[in-house]
Amino acid sequence: MALWGRGALSALRLWGPGGGRRCISLSVSASGIFGSRGSSEKFSLQDVAELIRTRACQRVVVMVGAGISTPSGIPDFRSPGSGLYSNLLQYNIPYPEAIFELEFFFHNPKPFFTLAKQLYPGNYRPNITHYFFRLLHDKGLLLRLYTQNIDGLERVSGIPVSKLVEAHGTFASATCTICRRSFPEKDLWADVMMDRVPCCPVCTGIVKPDIVFFGEPLPERFLLHVLDFPMADLLLILGTSLEVEPFASLSEAVRGSVPRLLINQNLVGPFAWRPRSRDVVQLGDVVHSVERLVELLGWTEELQDLVQRETGKLYVLVQA
Repeated sequence: MALWGRGALSALRLWGPGGGRRCISLSVSASGIFGSRGSSEKFSLQDVAELIRTRACQRVVVMVGAGISTPSGIPDFRSPGSGLYSNLLQYNIPYPEAIFELEFFFHNPKPFFTLAKQLYPGNYRPNITHYFFRLLHDKGLLLRLYTQNIDGLERVSGIPVSKLVEAHGTFASATCTICRRSFPEKDLWADVMMDRVPCCPVCTGIVKPDIVFFGEPLPERFLLHVLDFPMADLLLILGTSLEVEPFASLSEAVRGSVPRLLINQNLVGPFAWRPRSRDVVQLGDVVHSVERLVELLGWTEELQDLVQRETGKLYVLVQA
């Protein structure tokens, strides 16, 4: 399953169909809350918070894109002058998308690894949104987090890899493009940080991080959506344009009775052209909206403690 079209770069993060549907009965508590509303009455952020706080929803699926990482200092792809589209022009490539095309990569891998050096783990840190997801996991509410991003900040925040689907790949592993041997992450970054193109010690082929380039299949773990989305009782979508397929179609893969919360700068995807009665939309700054949700949950102090504790750990690691 490959990325569809060059529009895939819009959510790269960096980067960036729907699974099968089957009926799964809601828990009694969730059904009670859902059934207490008239069909024409809209859900609100307070309602979503109540579902989470009371544990009426315990199988939360999260979808995220580039917009959750810009507060950590990672540029998005579209902002004029500061987005990665603009920044890629300095690498003397024919067009920005070429840096993530296999044909150009084999012809000239240097631009990609120059960009990879900027994204080195440790250059950026998770923000409150990442730690909110970590808190959902700690409370046993996170079924799975699907991310279009390749910055690895979900891992850094402490969310177990088993809870992640890194739909567009990861820098945490790498593979020789010729003999397909796995390449240790530390060896990859040792070369990248020294401005060397990583090469396989066995066959001398170029070693490529396990990032999904155009035309490449998505990771096998992406198929977990076939199970996760029909099982979900709440869908949270944050910081994504919902333009990159097949990721974008997952937003419609939950059952029609399941509330969907969009926290985003803009109205996107089915929230714009086919909204559901239990959709909730929070437009504007993503971090501010997450902070508001956390406040409604009564988790503000808990989240602050988590951020302080984990930030301290990262500081110790950096100093070491």
